[in-house]
Amino acid sequence: MINIESVLSLHTDMVERWHQRPVDNPFSGIYQTICQQHQFNFLLWHEEDIARSKTASDREIANVKRAIDRYNQQRNDWIERIDDEIEVALGNRGVTPASDAAIQTETPGSAIDRLSIMSLRVFHLVEQLDRQDVAAEHFEKVQQRIGVCLQQKRHLAAALTSLLEGIFAGAVSHKTYRQFKMYNDPTLNPYLYQTQPVRRVA
Repeated sequence: MINIESVLSLHTDMVERWHQRPVDNPFSGIYQTICQQHQFNFLLWHEEDIARSKTASDREIANVKRAIDRYNQQRNDWIERIDDEIEVALGNRGVTPASDAAIQTETPGSAIDRLSIMSLRVFHLVEQLDRQDVAAEHFEKVQQRIGVCLQQKRHLAAALTSLLEGIFAGAVSHKTYRQFKMYNDPTLNPYLYQTQPVRRVA
């Protein structure tokens, strides 16, 4: 159902594309969902960078923080959507887990999210190699980190391929894990639903 090499290409290609043109989504099916989830990581990454700016005003930081909360919520929502689509595909194919099916600590959606973030990390590390204002030690550090990230990316991609093969063979149980983020829920976050000031936890 999901070709991991296609996912890796999607992540890499779209990060490069979105740095040159507005964020878009030219895909369909499960890859459209994966691309949408990737978009939120892309937008979140750059807001996180702005949040650490030493020249940003308090108002700008407040707006960035709200954007980070929004994108992070959407990022997690779309991880769940990826896993939901896998669940639907399993049902359409009549795949049910065996009675002794293994249980995993990470879902395919979560692993795809990690690969998405890794593609952003590698892109921005490679950007560092074009700088003219740093010493040789900086380039050595960046090159080392790129090598480690690429190795981690290969390992994670191989593990995800194995996980999906096991799920679609019925040897591994698949389940969407609901995040139930509380901080954006006006019925669960006391800072949103209480009218009286809430004591700050140090």
